[in-house]
Formats: sequence, C-alpha cells, structure tokens
Amino acid sequence: MPKTAFLRPGRTVVDDPMASFGGLLREWLPRQRWFAGKDRPVTELGLLSMTELFPGCLHLLVQTGHAPVPAPGGGTPAGDCYQLLLGVRQHLSPRLGRALIGRAEQGPYAGMTVYDALHDPRSAHLLLERLRQPGAAGPLRFERDPAAVVPAGLPPRLLDAEQSNSSLVYGDEYILKLFRRVQPGINPDLEVPGALAGQGCRRVPAPVAWFRTTCPQEATLGVLQPYLRDASDGWALALRALSTGDDFTAQALQLGRATADVHLALASAFPTGPHDESARTAAAMAERLDSAARCVPALKPFVPGLLGAFGALVACDPGPPAQRIHGDLHLGQVLRAGREWFVIDFEGEPSKPLAERRTAQSPVRDVAGMLRSFDYAARQRRPWRPEWARRCREAFCAGYASRAGWDPRKKHGLLRAYETDRAVYEVLYEARHRPDWLPVPMAAIERLAVRGD
Repeated sequence: MPKTAFLRPGRTVVDDPMASFGGLLREWLPRQRWFAGKDRPVTELGLLSMTELFPGCLHLLVQTGHAPVPAPGGGTPAGDCYQLLLGVRQHLSPRLGRALIGRAEQGPYAGMTVYDALHDPRSAHLLLERLRQPGAAGPLRFERDPAAVVPAGLPPRLLDAEQSNSSLVYGDEYILKLFRRVQPGINPDLEVPGALAGQGCRRVPAPVAWFRTTCPQEATLGVLQPYLRDASDGWALALRALSTGDDFTAQALQLGRATADVHLALASAFPTGPHDESARTAAAMAERLDSAARCVPALKPFVPGLLGAFGALVACDPGPPAQRIHGDLHLGQVLRAGREWFVIDFEGEPSKPLAERRTAQSPVRDVAGMLRSFDYAARQRRPWRPEWARRCREAFCAGYASRAGWDPRKKHGLLRAYETDRAVYEVLYEARHRPDWLPVPMAAIERLAVRGD
C-alpha cells in the first residue's frame, strides 16, 4: 500500500519530509526551466501531499511562496503548486549525475541522496506500468481509455527540449507529458484532445491514459498520448526552409487548413460564446500592456500607439464568435508527419489561470499567434527576410479561409489587436527568460504601434 502524507504549508512536525527536502528544493527549483518564479526568491516551501509510488520513488506536490512583489491591480501574487517525482537512494549511480538534487542532511531522509526520478529509467518504467493498469495510489488516480492497449516494457527516455513541463517518450510509441506547475481542475491538454477525439478529429493525438490527484484538490497531473515518431515540428521545418532558401508557402497554406479544421472541431465539441471583441477584451489587453511596460521600459514609448490598436476592438467588425481555442499556437506547437499537420499542446499559456485558459475566446487569437511565429522564424537568420514571413502569413491565412468560411485578412482591426497583444506577451517573456531575443518582438511592437500594420 503506498504511503501518503498530507501537510499544510508551514506546518512543522518531527518527521516532516520537508526537513529533508526543503533546503535542497529551494536551491534546485529556481534552476528548472519549468519553474515560474525565477525572478522571485523562494521564501516558503510547503508539502501538500507525498505518496510513495514504489520503493525509492516519491510523488510530491509542493507549494512555493515568494518574497512579496506588487502585482498588477494590487496585492501580491499567490504561490504556485509544483509536481515532483523524487528518487531517494543511499548512493546515486554515475549515469544519473544530471538528475542530482542533493544529499539530505536532516529529517527522516537524512543521509540519503535525492534526485529527479524522471531521469531514472526504472522509475520511468514503473510510472508507465501504473498507467497501463488503472488504479489508485493514495490520492493519485491512474486512468486510461478502455479501448487502448499499451504494450509493456517500452524503453523510456526523457526529452531534453526546453518546455514548461517534462515529457517522457516510451519506445517511440507514446509520450507522457507531466505537468510541473499544477492548478486545480481538468487540464485543457487532457480535456481538449479527448473531446476532439470524440468529434473524429484526427489532427490531434487522442489521450490514451492519464493520472490526476484528488487532494488537496482535483487536478490533472499527466497525459499519455501517441508519439508521432517521424514527425518534425513546424519551427524546425521553417528554420530548415530558411537555411536552404526553400519556399515554405505550401506548408503554411496546409497548416492554415489544419488550424481551421481544429477550430471547427472545437466549435462542435464545446459551447461557443458571444462575439468576444468588446470593451472588456480591450481593457484586459490594455491592462496587460500597462503591466508589461512597467517591467520592460523599452515598451513605454510605444504604449499610446498600442493602446490605439486595442481601442479599435470596440468599433471594428466583431468577427467570429468566441469558442474554445488552442490558446498558445505557434510553430513549435504543430507537427508535420508525412503530408499531414497535427496540433499538440493544448495547455495554453501556463502563466494564465486554468479557468481563464478554458474559457471561450476569439479564434483570431490563435491565428495571430501563428502569424507572429512566422515572423520569429524569419528573424533567426541574417539578413532578416521579411518577405519570407509575409508570404507565409498570406498563405496561412488563405489556407485558413478556405476551410473556416471567414478570412482573417479581412478582419484587419481584430488581427492587429491580437497580434499586438501577443507581441506584448512576447516582450515580457523574452525580457524575463531570453533577453537576447528581445529585439524580435520589439521590432513587431514598433511596426504595430507606429505604422499600424
């Protein structure tokens, strides 16, 4: 029977595992790509739940607290909940050196070596076995599609790609995404692909198995899906085309069609909402701009022009009704296998609350995200090739219009507003995580604010 402990953040007991793990995790967490609080010191670390999945492997949900920082609209930002799989051994094998977190000096695990168990093939294998055989482990619930048959013994490998979660590939047949930053409720990356599978949409790999927690609140923890072994992501394909001087418009046209197919399936699978372009939407965009300009001074000279783009939402053509969308669509979120495009990663922007990511929004937001991605790709090589980006943008919109029944190019006001909102998000992201990339979205900011293109 798995051992489970539940502790409120800040509670101290003699056998509190955080006496062993707390100091180690305070140093280790901020160095992880998926940790959202890199710009704020971790001042508190509390254990929400701990389950022994199998001997030597612990599943933890931990709550972080940070030094007070003024948040937009007043108040201070709340802490975050993170999912961890910790391995605990007397001695660590040299092949697991990269996974090392540290050696516990006190508490119930004093003298034990602590490491990230996702790097351990044995732990990864046993995790797949949990998913193959539905059941419970303390507050954890492992479930799968009854029609799915997942073979045993598939060799695991942990993907090294930079992302906001962690992914294990099993035998090049399945991929397990583990959500690192956990929020209460069903994650869209489980909810949306499952609903689209029910619609017969083949543009999105369907969930095969998943697991969740029931405590301290219901939340999705991970999703297993088919792995498209021979696929290449759109970002890599675009950069390859740029490096060889090849045209990418045919691929962009087909990608536009695939995006429209997914949007149509989403509109059938989930309730649609009213037209989303309104004073409320414009005000939310303006608030995000104001917050970003406080953090990135380079934005300030362009604020008046950018506000004009948002204000135009109130008067422009309302466009298509709001519906469920991808929420963070770009070239890295699409895969090409053979002659077909597939859309993945429906989690949305991890920085946004889960409830917000699950609301109906304008499909123009997804279109704008992909158009911005073409611009990002074009700027990866010098000299910059703006004509390459323009051709791809045109082809993508043409492909989208051929399926969707409406043309994004004829929604100029909407498209400008959503592209502007996306570029503001990019500026803030790059300033925090990749300062060397900041000139890429800033070039778009200048274009959108000054020329209004």
